Amino acid sequence: MTVGIFAKTFDRETVEATFDAVRAQGLRLTHFNMSCAGRPSMPETIPDSVAEHIGTTAAARSLDLVAVSGTFNMIHPDVSVRTRGLRRLEVLAAACDAMGTDVITLCTGTRDPNDKWRRHPDNDTSAAWHDLCESMERALAIAETYDVTLAFEPEHANVVNTAQKGLRLLKTMRSAHLKVVFDPANLFKTAAPDERRRLVKEGLSLLGEHVVMAHAKDRRPDGSFCPAGLGVLDYEHYLRELRATGVDVPLVLHGLDEADVPDCLSFLRQHLETS
Repeated sequence: MTVGIFAKTFDRETVEATFDAVRAQGLRLTHFNMSCAGRPSMPETIPDSVAEHIGTTAAARSLDLVAVSGTFNMIHPDVSVRTRGLRRLEVLAAACDAMGTDVITLCTGTRDPNDKWRRHPDNDTSAAWHDLCESMERALAIAETYDVTLAFEPEHANVVNTAQKGLRLLKTMRSAHLKVVFDPANLFKTAAPDERRRLVKEGLSLLGEHVVMAHAKDRRPDGSFCPAGLGVLDYEHYLRELRATGVDVPLVLHGLDEADVPDCLSFLRQHLETS
């Protein structure tokens, strides 16, 4: 299990400076976002020269792009917003080969019209599930065309907010191009210690064979997010259960400021040695 980090953790003006900051932490893996190339996270266009520059710059630093962010609201109440997101997903997919990655991360979305990370009561309706499946079918057609993997993340505020729903989506889509990002801190907001451990164990038991990336962040007792090691998540248990799945996936830090990186890396590495 190799530790990586979200490239957006480092606020730099150029791709070169961003990748240098990642490598300066002793890391060889990063989850890229097009904002690090001075563009929207989901651009309308990506010139070939930009995609190639990202790929060659990473390769020159022996840096692997384990994924690129492609999150948009897959069940937005406005169909035109979903359509625009899918169109931009195809732009991103077409650029992946030149950038040197074949994984695009997704969120499954929410009925909230303004914030794709905010919970909405209509997320649990059959109509929301129908719209998710429709969007995902179109997204997977794009993935098949460009031979990329789409990795969604069960997330407390989204329509797929449990491991059970994640498995349901995988079984419904039945596509080799659909995989999972596992983030235990996204499976609960507040919960007792035993319940947190149960959710992690159950989640990995259900989804482990489909996981292509694991995340490392944490939650405070009040439910707010914080850097890995500064919250309530039992990392010894999480990493032990992750290893027990038998999958060897990147463990990617996010949800932290640059100043937090050294301590979080030290925390993770110590636990990886003992888990």
